[in-house]
Amino acid sequence: MQWLRKAVRWEYFGLLLLVLITLGMHFSVINRPDVLMFDEQHYVVDARSIIAGNESSRLEHPPLAKLMIMAGMLLFGDNPFGWRFFSVLFGTFIIILFYLICRRLLMSKRESFLATFLLAFENLTFVQAGIAMLDVYCLAFMMLCFWLYLRGNYLLSSVAVALAAVAKLTGVFALAAIGLHWLLTRRDRTYRVIGAFWLSAGSFVLLYWLFSYPVTHRLINPVDGMQNMVEQLASVTYAVSNHPSKSYPWEWVLLPLIMPYWYTPHYLGAISFTIWALILPSVGYMGWMAWKNRRRTISVFVLSWFLCAYLLFIPLCLVSNRVMYVYYFYPTIGAICIALGLGLSYLWNLCQTGYGKVRNLAPWIVGFYLLCHIVVFAVLSPLFS
Repeated sequence: MQWLRKAVRWEYFGLLLLVLITLGMHFSVINRPDVLMFDEQHYVVDARSIIAGNESSRLEHPPLAKLMIMAGMLLFGDNPFGWRFFSVLFGTFIIILFYLICRRLLMSKRESFLATFLLAFENLTFVQAGIAMLDVYCLAFMMLCFWLYLRGNYLLSSVAVALAAVAKLTGVFALAAIGLHWLLTRRDRTYRVIGAFWLSAGSFVLLYWLFSYPVTHRLINPVDGMQNMVEQLASVTYAVSNHPSKSYPWEWVLLPLIMPYWYTPHYLGAISFTIWALILPSVGYMGWMAWKNRRRTISVFVLSWFLCAYLLFIPLCLVSNRVMYVYYFYPTIGAICIALGLGLSYLWNLCQTGYGKVRNLAPWIVGFYLLCHIVVFAVLSPLFS
């Protein structure tokens, strides 16, 4: 029993449990449904075409995520397990990296675990990591970029940004987030940071050129490829799209939107309501902490993450009129979970430092919120439908 006590005291014991539970949940539903759902109808069909020796028909997106979907199909066959296997692995990788990011931000073990718990049992996070789409690969490399940056590995972080952008172009938002955080809090090793930005651009061009060959079966000009991507993406506007779930970026935080991906079992593109309801209060809390100069590294990092991963969509939408969907908020959920982890840990601390009713109510409030979070997850996710 001594080994068990040591295991429980190990810092990463809670993270290991979350990872195993998450993997168990994903693999319990990975074959359901056994047909293509939502945008899998684009990316899996495209992967089939590429495997058959034809050129990709989805050139509006970079190639890396498509290659990962292809890899799963080549390893495990053209079946649901093959389509979604690497999405599940990368989704689990996101959970691990997120905890490490929290610790690098000097959050306590409790704060880090609470934030990671919220992310692991968040519906949109779970759903996106369980289907063959591009976003989970992009976010995994964005998380890797954040972790490397917080470790001071600016050059490697810039390469991770390039990998994120070669999975999906919005991965470049990670570069904006770390650049803003560096400017507001660090301002160290200036020449290395400038070099990292150039390395990121050069890495993107090189990786895009290399990874495009397996999906196009020819060497393409990166400039022409980028121009083609931007033109195709910009052509899908609100005026021409008749998609019933299209929405505007400001609606994602103001309305509890639900975007159905599939019905039996139901896969719903919806931010867990327990997270959604506290997006604006959480950002306000981080803004107050930054203004009061309290735990500035964390608060400014969360605000930079929120600003660059979410708020940039608003001017982008207004300028381009490009149609958008609620699942575009997926890369920002981690920032909200960090803020909520800090808030819940503060409430828990009132059990020891508070007085009277506040001291007695604090653990009940935290426990009730976490219970509600699990219930909402169970209702929205495909696990029990």
